[in-house]
Amino acid sequence: MEQVIENLSGVRESAASGSGAQAVERALQLLSIVGRGAEKGVALADVVADSGLNKPTARRLLMALMRSRLVEQDELTRRYYLGGELYVLGMLASRRHGLLEMAGESLKRLSAKSADTSFVSMRRDDYAVCLHREEGTHPVRTHALLTGDQNPLGVGAGSLAMLAALPDADVEAILGRIEGVIAAQYPGYSTDIIREDVARTRELGYALNPGRVIANSWGIGMAILLPDGRLAGALSIAAIDSRMGDARQKELAAQLAHEVERVQGKLKSLFSSEKPALRKAPQTARSRTPERV
Repeated sequence: MEQVIENLSGVRESAASGSGAQAVERALQLLSIVGRGAEKGVALADVVADSGLNKPTARRLLMALMRSRLVEQDELTRRYYLGGELYVLGMLASRRHGLLEMAGESLKRLSAKSADTSFVSMRRDDYAVCLHREEGTHPVRTHALLTGDQNPLGVGAGSLAMLAALPDADVEAILGRIEGVIAAQYPGYSTDIIREDVARTRELGYALNPGRVIANSWGIGMAILLPDGRLAGALSIAAIDSRMGDARQKELAAQLAHEVERVQGKLKSLFSSEKPALRKAPQTARSRTPERV
């Protein structure tokens, strides 16, 4: 850890221009870009294109991240990958942010009971990232969301559930920032449609994606909250449209509600064991929990 902190000071010297704080922000931006291609790696040209930095600046910042072992480069392909030090830092953070570990058993139960595919996702800035996908046993499956995939908040069931759990002011700010991405990449959506989806999610107590990302692939999701009311993530289930009738939506919503309660109970136990105790956050708009069926 000390080496990481020491080497990050080199990032400041690696920036072509701007303040030290700006250099660190740029380096973290590159780290995020590399993280999106965690399995296949990212080429320097893609880093330059996604970051908007010129090639020499991007390369210098990547070298600084490599010195701190936050990024590594394959000697043959020259592609960049997340470094081993991030695994160490992740382990240090896991007690506070181990949502995947806490939700693992719930995903297995959801997929076993429903026979469909279940997911756990978390918020990452204005996007929802799929942390894990648990396959069900039904022979016809949907592949709309894979582990590591990310969509703007509001796109997809789990993503919509998280957006609807945020205060209205946050929802509007996010929609303003992602409007261009929605218009360019998601033909089944608009910010007005997402606003309507948010209102419906809060009314029903669960989020529903009626095949807007991929035709015939429906999803249902529910937000997970921390003990102080802040957003932790979401659980969701995806199935083909013929398995998402009104009656089954209520059945799946009840299963989700039960598992969300389990995960939130684990989070409550985790945080209550930490000192000092968390302060209660001001109450924000939340989804109702649907009745059990």
